[in-house]
Amino acid sequence: MAEHEIMDEAAIGRTVRRLAHEIEERCEGLRDVVLVGVKRGGEVVANRLAAYFASEGEEVPCAGLDIGMTRDDLVSAFFVPDAGRNELGFSLVGKTVVLCDDVLHTGRSAAAGVEALFRLGRPQRILLLVLVDRGGRELPIRADFVGKNVPTSKSEYVSVRLTELGFERDSLAITGGKTC
Repeated sequence: MAEHEIMDEAAIGRTVRRLAHEIEERCEGLRDVVLVGVKRGGEVVANRLAAYFASEGEEVPCAGLDIGMTRDDLVSAFFVPDAGRNELGFSLVGKTVVLCDDVLHTGRSAAAGVEALFRLGRPQRILLLVLVDRGGRELPIRADFVGKNVPTSKSEYVSVRLTELGFERDSLAITGGKTC
């Protein structure tokens, strides 16, 4: 299967730092901002953003979100839901929630994330942040913060490899598509 690396470890690090600055600028500071990452890859992105903010002296609440029970495609050969209970450890009421995910494609995960957030409280607003937007939307969903736009065909996938998920090194690659 053909594979093309689109981001290496250094590029992912730079992208996370840039996204952190964009959040701070758009939200006019970090007061009342919380980070919530869609498990698994989005949670890693959210944790890396929180770690960056902490290195700059800012503490931003951060947690992972299980969207399994709010997806509209529960019956799928590729998806087995985990009915884990979402307990963030902080309130969403009146907060700006930055919902983080690794890849935005059809928009279904983002929609499920928003639904899961509203089951936990009523935020002031929700902003969507993704490491990669690969296009192919099936729902009217748009990311507020995008690390990299990478248009892909239906036969291609974005492979996200992060050390926190058990990989040797961080990288993002496009896999699939035409083979020569």
